[in-house]
Amino acid sequence: MRRILLFLLGLILLIFILGAGFGWYQARLGWPQTNGELRLSGLQAPVTVIRDGRGVPHIYASNTQDLFMAQGFVHAQDRFWQMEFWRRIGAGRLSELFGKSSLGQDRFLRTLGVTRSAELTLAQASPEARAVLEAYASGINAYIDQNRNKLPLEIRVLGLTGVKFQPEPWTPLHSLTWTTMMSFDLGGNYDQELDRAQLLARYGEGWMRELTMYDYPSDRPFILPDFVAWDQVDTESIARLPDGLILGQGEGIGSNNWVVAGSKSETGMPLLADDPHLSIQMPSIWYQNGLHCQPVGPACPFEVVGFSFASTPGVVIGHNGHIAWGVTNAYPDVQDLYIERINPANPNQYEVNGQWVEMEIIHDQIVVAGQKESTPLTIRRTRHGPILNDVAYGAESRWAFGWQPLALRWTALEGNRILEALIGLNLAQDWEDFRDALAFWDAPSQNFVYADTAGNIGYVMPGKMPLRPHSDGLTPVPGWTDDYEWQGYAPYEALPWAFNPPSGYIVTANNQVIDLTDYPYLTRHEGDTGDRAQRIVEMIEAKQTLSIADFQAIHGDNANLLARDLVPLLAGVPLDRAEVAAARNMLLAWDFQQDMDSPEAAFFEGFWHILPTALFGDELGDMAPRDRALIRLLAGDAGAAWWDNIHTPEKETREQILAQALNEGYDLVAERLGKDAAKWRWGALHTATFRNQTLGQSGIGPIESIFNRGPVETAGGSGIVNATGSSSSEDTLFELRSVPSLRIIMDLADLNRSLATHTTGQSGHPYHEHYDDQIENWRFIRYDPLLWAREQIEAAAADTLILTP
Repeated sequence: MRRILLFLLGLILLIFILGAGFGWYQARLGWPQTNGELRLSGLQAPVTVIRDGRGVPHIYASNTQDLFMAQGFVHAQDRFWQMEFWRRIGAGRLSELFGKSSLGQDRFLRTLGVTRSAELTLAQASPEARAVLEAYASGINAYIDQNRNKLPLEIRVLGLTGVKFQPEPWTPLHSLTWTTMMSFDLGGNYDQELDRAQLLARYGEGWMRELTMYDYPSDRPFILPDFVAWDQVDTESIARLPDGLILGQGEGIGSNNWVVAGSKSETGMPLLADDPHLSIQMPSIWYQNGLHCQPVGPACPFEVVGFSFASTPGVVIGHNGHIAWGVTNAYPDVQDLYIERINPANPNQYEVNGQWVEMEIIHDQIVVAGQKESTPLTIRRTRHGPILNDVAYGAESRWAFGWQPLALRWTALEGNRILEALIGLNLAQDWEDFRDALAFWDAPSQNFVYADTAGNIGYVMPGKMPLRPHSDGLTPVPGWTDDYEWQGYAPYEALPWAFNPPSGYIVTANNQVIDLTDYPYLTRHEGDTGDRAQRIVEMIEAKQTLSIADFQAIHGDNANLLARDLVPLLAGVPLDRAEVAAARNMLLAWDFQQDMDSPEAAFFEGFWHILPTALFGDELGDMAPRDRALIRLLAGDAGAAWWDNIHTPEKETREQILAQALNEGYDLVAERLGKDAAKWRWGALHTATFRNQTLGQSGIGPIESIFNRGPVETAGGSGIVNATGSSSSEDTLFELRSVPSLRIIMDLADLNRSLATHTTGQSGHPYHEHYDDQIENWRFIRYDPLLWAREQIEAAAADTLILTP
């Protein structure tokens, strides 16, 4: 019996070893070659790719075609599955791999017309931009051709489910499809139009305006407090918005960037920082790389380092040898919904100025994994754009205007020239070149900060801003007349900009760009309340000059200005539970830093999660606002009608609702962390899990464990400079949903001293050493050098690959 048991144990151990070995072989099969030589058909001359110890590649080529071909190849080496997934999102082709679960998303994106927009963009592309796109695509296709038997692990795991496919050739259209998708993510506000319309339908205009709009706080900074460009603009012909309209701020956490001039820098030259806040995912949204022409000249003018998207050529955020730049979202209002009036006798006709006009009808087919027959899709388009009701909303929706179709007009659906702008930014030598490049940045509108090696700093907000003579863009408008049609776009020269402002610094954190009182062009309704911008300004103005270490401290600052303003109002709230009163007193002594170890942060966030429902839930249910209306009400009339619970016979006061929220917030946190509030830790609640966007959300634990990483504790929170936005859903409460997706600090006195990091790592291959090696740096606000000079890069080299023709 002992021999039999030993034999069985040995057999089990052997099977385990063989299984583990096979699994390790499968995981490593798709890993890229990063050393030695590799032939790349289509190259004109050898290319050198030097990777540092974090896997960041620096590409050295003698001509532009080879440079971007190599960038496409290297992107695919590390991130091909991400690229494949991204191009399928934009094309509405996820259902081919994931079945019915993706059908709704595919229907929406095909109806939206992302591929159609990319086709318009490609048709408008300059010969230079098209050449870059084609070179980049040829590099990706070289990767596909060389690796058909060792494609990324996700493709092989999908094969086990019966989904087998070979990647199609990459085309320039696929790169432009993703730039349109990014425009949608950063420039979409039609859902806010729908929210406002629903509030109008349920509660009337008064409640809608009170709950969704407010004056930008007078004690919060504008990006350009003194911007004036009226002398350059014919303002008389621009119709003003209705008197008394209050332009509000939207939901969202956005991004931070700031730049200081040499007068406020310890080096005597500008410093520039950026940290875009995007969704948390695995691998990182960003890919760090350097593009170096050797030598730099007319045949190959590029030398630039920074962050790109794996699917798009060039560098989106970074610096070249002359300028540095960073971006945040400007929250532009570039989408409008039009209510179309349909011919009762023909649902494919709609009214235009009293005449019935034929819609454009597109019949499409969606291939769905697991189905023998494809799913048909009919897309209807009016002069304004696609009708979204067919996919996004149905007859069951509670809709302000009844069951009337809504067509979306959006600037990005009319094509954009973002790639020309990127190429121009990568090549810009000075402020004039920078401004000229951004004239091509049609969408999404962003806040660009600028610095150069001559000591200048600046700001530009580019993008197509629709002119609406008879509309404020708040809610859907009638589409059957010309009264609400766009009348072109605001002139680029009149959009906000600044060059060497007297303050010596520029801060953008999705706060309002300028005082809109006298500005003739509507730029936004959504955006941030200004807390992050205020905190960055406070930290800049607290010191006469700033260092790179000071910039790092700003990136990692966890001060909660909302709590700083709100907590004093809790001092007089009567509480009948001793443990809640003790926790409230703990809040009153708090320094408002939302660090991982902070018990006060845990209690405040529990209270803040409960308060919207306690205050608005009786009247608004699931439409209870979570920020702007709350902030205004708390700072205003304590006797406002909102404090009363309409479901009780008593008339509740502000103190009673605040006490309710404190009690329930305490219970919520105690249920998760125990009853001893002194031992609570914000980091124990506020965790980051980096999830693969496909198999990492499969619902199959062993599969998810291969691709996902985390949870790990984090600091910060919404409205904080360290902007780690979390979920408000009960099953994932406080788990991160959006993060500072990269952090970069650029030193114009010596570009070799610049620093950077991003969320996870360079590689998209699970178990690769660079798959998750940046997570700890990211969450503890640590950095690595943003390598620049050739000698610096060679000194840090871990791998060198020579690509040959």
